[in-house]
Amino acid sequence: MKLTLKPLASDIFITIYVIITLLLRFKFEYNNEAISPVLSIVMGLCFVVILWSLIKLKILNPNWFGLFNSKSMSNE
Repeated sequence: MKLTLKPLASDIFITIYVIITLLLRFKFEYNNEAISPVLSIVMGLCFVVILWSLIKLKILNPNWFGLFNSKSMSNE
């Protein structure tokens, strides 16, 4: 049995994940004034790769809150 989330749950998870990772990055950069911009970019890329891999593995099925037409709706 493969773990998958419904589209609305995936959208909510992605939104919360993005907000938390941005807050973590801002907090980390604020507390350490001597942080390198390269380290910040690498940390951001790592967070994006984690999210991308969850979508590619079909664990997350984003619907982007219905902003874009899905393939099944465009064929009707």
